[in-house]
Amino acid sequence: MTIVVAAFYKFVRVDDAAALRERLLEALRAGDIKGTILLAPEGINGTISGASEAMGEMLALLRADPRFADLVTKDATTDAHPFKRLKVKIKREILSFGHPEADPNVRAGTYVAPPDWNALISDPEVLVVDTRNAYETAIGTFAGAVDPKTRSFGEFPAFVAAALDPQRHRKIAMFCTGGIRCEKASAYLRAHGFDEVYHLQGGILNYLKQVPADESLWQGDCFVFDERGGVSE
Repeated sequence: MTIVVAAFYKFVRVDDAAALRERLLEALRAGDIKGTILLAPEGINGTISGASEAMGEMLALLRADPRFADLVTKDATTDAHPFKRLKVKIKREILSFGHPEADPNVRAGTYVAPPDWNALISDPEVLVVDTRNAYETAIGTFAGAVDPKTRSFGEFPAFVAAALDPQRHRKIAMFCTGGIRCEKASAYLRAHGFDEVYHLQGGILNYLKQVPADESLWQGDCFVFDERGGVSE
């Protein structure tokens, strides 16, 4: 049996997390779907797996909620469930950061579609920042990107305080693996006086899918959090 794996997130106000959790658990269990979904006042973040029909029904149920109508998923297929259990958790944040002002629902940077990314980061007035951690940047990044050398995303504010200045760095373009970290990083910069902040829509993985290899400015592999370790396309 083919198993579909879907990863997704969306920053949107969720004021009924407890009730939503129960609805989702009922539907997920009925479809024998496994994986983890995080709910927080700022949104939803999850990776789940199941049979194709069950996953289609589950995602349709999610998108029937107006808050998640435009939910984008990154899908893959496998021969067996990559997850052993089902968990739907209520958290303070769907991506731990610890800075309430970094709220993409209030302020966020400007999305840049992958086909437009090369032109942006080739502009000499744009400072390109890799928001990932050191073990990720070690195997690949965009040429000329600033590496914050962080060990965790929680160290990103210290990097901003030490290395970035809104008076000198007027245009900043950021990227990460799938897009979620850049949502918060861009909101954090906007909250701290940086006005012109851009981030790669859908992250590196979306860029590698959309931009032909002979036009790509990506160098090396992209670290991914599964058995592949890194991908280049």
